Amino acid sequence: MRHPPRPFALLTGAALVTASCAFAAMGTAPGAAAAPLCTVEYSVVGQWAGGFQGAVTVTNNGSALNGWSLGFTFPAAQAVSQGWGAKWSQTGPAVVAVNENWNAGLGTGASATTGFIASWSGANTAPGAFTLNGNLCHTEPGPDPTPTPTPTPTPTPTPPDPTDPPGPAPGAPELSVTGNRLTDQNGATRRLLGVNRSGGEFMCVQGNGIFDGPVDDAAVRAIADWKANTVRIPLNEECWLGLDNIKSEYRGAQYIDAVKGLVDRVLAHGMTPVVELHWTYGQYTGNSSGCADVHASCQKPMPDARYAPAFWTSVANAFKNDRRIAFDLFNEPYPDRATSTTAQAWTCWRDGGTCPGIGYEVAGMQDLVDAVRATGARNLVLVPGIAYSNDLSQWLAHAPADPTGHLAAAWHVYNFNTCADETCWDSTLAPVAARVPLVAGEIGENTCGHAFIDRVMAWSDARALSYLGWTWNTWNCSSGPSLITSYDGTPTAFGLGLRDRLRALN
Repeated sequence: MRHPPRPFALLTGAALVTASCAFAAMGTAPGAAAAPLCTVEYSVVGQWAGGFQGAVTVTNNGSALNGWSLGFTFPAAQAVSQGWGAKWSQTGPAVVAVNENWNAGLGTGASATTGFIASWSGANTAPGAFTLNGNLCHTEPGPDPTPTPTPTPTPTPTPPDPTDPPGPAPGAPELSVTGNRLTDQNGATRRLLGVNRSGGEFMCVQGNGIFDGPVDDAAVRAIADWKANTVRIPLNEECWLGLDNIKSEYRGAQYIDAVKGLVDRVLAHGMTPVVELHWTYGQYTGNSSGCADVHASCQKPMPDARYAPAFWTSVANAFKNDRRIAFDLFNEPYPDRATSTTAQAWTCWRDGGTCPGIGYEVAGMQDLVDAVRATGARNLVLVPGIAYSNDLSQWLAHAPADPTGHLAAAWHVYNFNTCADETCWDSTLAPVAARVPLVAGEIGENTCGHAFIDRVMAWSDARALSYLGWTWNTWNCSSGPSLITSYDGTPTAFGLGLRDRLRALN
C-alpha cells in the first residue's frame, strides 16, 4: 500500500574507534598542537560467523571539501564484499571509500556515513588508522567486541506418532515449503493470518522516529488478542543500512535494534514476523511516480541495485539462524507502469539491470533471492508480482530460482485494483496457488467497511490460503485502510471484519 541480526550470537555496538585527524595548520605556533580537522567513528553494527556489517562516519572539522577519500587498513585479513554511501575498493588489506556524486560536498562540521559488509576469520580487529584525502588520522582504539550471550536453543519437539496426521508445532513455526503448502517443523500445514504493522518504512526517513505508535509488549499482545498469527513489518533500506541522509538516532544500529526488538516481541507472542523491504533508493519520476526524491522516501517501481542486495545480505545474516522469521523481498513492484510492454516488465522484475523507463540500476527478484541465499539463510521468502503486487499472471513463468525451494508468491489486493474479483482470482491466482504457497501480504479497501475483504477472505479460506490485513495503525479512511482506532486493539468498522474472521479461524 502506498501512503503519506537476535537468534544468533550478535556482536553489536562493538569495535568502536574514534579518530581525530591532526593536520599541520598554517599559522600554528611552534610546539603548539594542531587542531583536529576531522573525526572518524568506526563501528561493527553486527557480526556473525564469517562476516560482519561495519559503519564509518567521518566528520569534517576543517575547510569545506568538494570530494573526499577515506582510507584504512584491515589488520586481520578482513575483506569488503559490498558497500554503500561511497565507492568501495580494496587492494590487499588496504580499503578506500570514495564519495558518491551526491555526498561529495563535505562542509565544515558536516558528516558522511558509509557502510559495508565484509568477511573475517580468526579475529575481527578494528583498523588502527584512517586517512582522509591522504592525510593520516591519529586513532584511539575503542573496546573490543563483546559477544552477547547465545540464546538458549528452542527444545526439539517430540516427533508425532507416524500413524496420526502431524499436529502443529507450538508457538511461531519454523516455516518450510512443501509443494503448494507452508509447513512447520512437524510437517503440519500452516497459514499466515494476521496484520501489517506499518511505520518502520516511513517514520525514520521523515525524521520522526522509527515506528508509528507503540510497539511495546502491550501493543504486540493486542495484535495477538485478535488471534493473529503473523505480523508483517515494513522496513526502509536507508535506515537499516545507516545512510547519512537519515537522522543518526533513527539509522543503523539504533534502527536495527528497534526492529529486532519488535521481531522478538512478535515471536514471544507465538506469531510469525515477516520482515519486508518497503521503501528504497533510486530516482524515478515516470508514470505513477510516488516522489521525485532519490532517497527511500516513497514506493519505487523496483528495488535498486546499489543498496537493496546489501540490505538483504544484512537482514538475512541478522535472522538466518531462526526460520520462524520470514522475508518479503519487496513491497509493490510496478515496472509495468514504466515499461512499454508486459514482457519487458516481467523481465525487469526477474533480472533487473537496465530497465526501460527506470533511470537507476535495478535489482531483480533473482538478485535479491541470491543475496539472501548467499548468506546460508533458508528462511521462507515471499516474492511479489507486478502492478503493485496485484498481477501474478506470469509469476510462474518468471519465478526466480531458489536452491532451497522455500519460495512463496505474494500478492496484494484492494477493491480499487485491476484484479479485484473472483473471476480474475480464479483465472490468474488459482493456478499459482496450485503450484506454490500464495500469501496475500496486504488486503484492504477504501470504503471504511469490510464487504470487499470479506470476499477476499472467503475465497482464500476455501483454498486454505494466507492473508494479512493492512494496516495495524490508527489512521483514518482518507489516509489508508486502518484496522484500529487505538493500539489497545479497538477495531474500526473495516478492522472488525478481519478481527472476527481471525477469531473464528484461530
